[in-house]
Amino acid sequence: MKVHIRISRGSISGSLLKTFAIQISCPFLPVMLVASFSLNAWAQENVGDDSTIVYPFAYFSEYAPVNALDMLNRIPGMEISSIGGSSRGGSSGGSFSNVSRGGRGLGSGSSGTQILINGKRTAGKNNNTETQLRRVDADQVDYIEIIRGTSGDLDVRGSTQIANIVLFEEMSNTSINYEVNANYYSDNNSEPGGSLTYAGQTGDLNFIVNASAVPNYNFTQLRENSILPGELPNDFIDEERIRDNTTYTLSTNLDYQLNTKSSLRFNALIAEDDDPTEVERLTVDLRGGSLLHDYEREDIPGTKTNWEIGGDYEYRRDDGNRFKILVIANKNDTANTRERWDILENGSEEKNLFLDTGSILEERIMRGSYTMNLFGGQDVEVGAERAQTILDSNLALGLLSGSEASSQAFGGLSPVNIPNANTRVEEVRYEPFAIHNWRISPRMSLETSLVYETSEISMSGDVSNSRDFNFFKPKLDYRFDVTPQLQLRVLIEKVVRQLSFTDFVATSDQDDEDSNTLAGNSNLRPDYWWNYNLLAEYRLPDDQGVVSANFYHHRHKDLLQRIDVSLGPNDLRSAAGNIGTGDMQVFEVKGSVRLSRLGMPNVLFTTSANVRDSWVTDSFLNETRRFNNYHRGEFNWGFRHDIPQWRLNYGIEMRNRIDGGTKRWDIEDIENDHADPYFTGFLEFIAFDDVTFRLDARNLADVQVCRDRIRYLGNIADNILEEVEYMCRDFGRSFSLKVSGTF
Repeated sequence: MKVHIRISRGSISGSLLKTFAIQISCPFLPVMLVASFSLNAWAQENVGDDSTIVYPFAYFSEYAPVNALDMLNRIPGMEISSIGGSSRGGSSGGSFSNVSRGGRGLGSGSSGTQILINGKRTAGKNNNTETQLRRVDADQVDYIEIIRGTSGDLDVRGSTQIANIVLFEEMSNTSINYEVNANYYSDNNSEPGGSLTYAGQTGDLNFIVNASAVPNYNFTQLRENSILPGELPNDFIDEERIRDNTTYTLSTNLDYQLNTKSSLRFNALIAEDDDPTEVERLTVDLRGGSLLHDYEREDIPGTKTNWEIGGDYEYRRDDGNRFKILVIANKNDTANTRERWDILENGSEEKNLFLDTGSILEERIMRGSYTMNLFGGQDVEVGAERAQTILDSNLALGLLSGSEASSQAFGGLSPVNIPNANTRVEEVRYEPFAIHNWRISPRMSLETSLVYETSEISMSGDVSNSRDFNFFKPKLDYRFDVTPQLQLRVLIEKVVRQLSFTDFVATSDQDDEDSNTLAGNSNLRPDYWWNYNLLAEYRLPDDQGVVSANFYHHRHKDLLQRIDVSLGPNDLRSAAGNIGTGDMQVFEVKGSVRLSRLGMPNVLFTTSANVRDSWVTDSFLNETRRFNNYHRGEFNWGFRHDIPQWRLNYGIEMRNRIDGGTKRWDIEDIENDHADPYFTGFLEFIAFDDVTFRLDARNLADVQVCRDRIRYLGNIADNILEEVEYMCRDFGRSFSLKVSGTF
């Protein structure tokens, strides 16, 4: 391992760091460096007796924050969004939530960081946390609490930590927040966007209304080489893909205090986007030295519409007991048509593929509970939740040649029969629960949950099936504050995964030229596991940072992977399916530290690293392997430097996987995805009248995301090699300039 730190002579505090270079060849070394700052064991000044940390508005005032997100991102250990705001190669924000892949209803708690406003969570699922925080003006915030314990007074349970943003009881006036942005991409294309938020108070009504237009342009270049057994060249593919869409969203959040005992909250969201994609592809046949060329183009128009409404009501009695009811309804409507043409030598075109897909996904949730205060710092919440999820899916495939006569309904091509192509999937679930919270002492808390889940999943249309499931889901969450800085946590719980309804039905594969459709499986069962989790968190003195270590082991039952659903030896197909028992374990360390001891008190350095392992018996090869889409570990580091006297801040973030790849095993192939370290950065300046200029840069190193695929003739178990493919996607660098302010 190597560490090289070079710091220029002279004072660094309050100025730009002239030279700052760190070379790291061991992923855990940044965390070790962070931990070295924690030798002193004096109490952090703002840690309360109940392990709650309070950050008043004055803590953030020198940084001139614009919204609540700015404030949270300056608290060590509470970085809500990545610095660059984007995943590899993708565009930032604006995507629709998929309820079939989201959380299981509302649930009684979550293991991650939860964000509350005035102790209440927003009654919605598709309003993401970052978006909500951007809508809260910084001047509205009285203080922020970081709650590390458990409490019956909170709207969420079982979280690692909770950030509660407490607003002033009365806002002096209304405010309008605006943001105008322009995104620039590697193909010299630019896209505008922006948002407008109106917030304020009228009597007992607090309101936020937001309208936004988020560009999601994406330009990718793909190059693929394949070789035959004996390292003989097979073919070469050169492809360009342009996805040009903008998501338009209108949302509102209302909070009305009916009287001293009861309150009502309401949220609504509607979003729409057109999602057109154009593809141009060149395929060169390298076999036999013929160099035959095939040109293709694809046109994939698509539309998405999403809406959600939600609300909750709370009544609090004089004795502190309270009743709550919450309802949510949402709907995602998605449709696209993929058409592909061969471009012939004379310039004419011949259509060879028509693939039309549509889905309507709906979710309706109602949850009610009653919380009673007991003796000795105890309370209990009892209630029930009902959730209904419905997917209507349709798929139509037409090919140039087939047994059926051509049809205009199939793009003028021959219809192809796809099993399970037009199907309705519906789940109705009931979940009674009881949650006991016990504040054993100022340093110790215990939360115990008893949840019983009963559900029915039914299918109609091309496939008819109905099955019932029942699960008992206990949870124990014990926390002990060894000191005001050091907290230990033990968590044992049974978790049931929300099934993706698209796995039940036949779907399209828009990204793989070799596989137009994916089979569904009508016999899926929910994957569930026991989670054993041990966490230690230490908060450094004088609010200098946070370091933590976390180990967890998952024991899976009915693990979801790929299984064989072939119609015959000449028609091999796979689908998501339950393959039995599997195990996963992860060790993770994190650090978020101010570099005061290096003379840089306004530099916040963050780092994390984890190593992981998993094992399951493969359904095709009958041998032990790790889980599909499961890498062996990852690490990242980043920093942000605030220079208050210049009203300037900037930062860089790096993410990478330890072994470089993520593997997938399927019936005919083995895939491995890998990429070099991914860098993002930003520069932000607060100018006149508190107008903020921010420049975001994504994929600074211009890395590619690559895939190696080993294809076999017939079933992978026969071990007859067909070809090896080497493919890389180039997303290029992208930049975004944002101008925001309040008036």
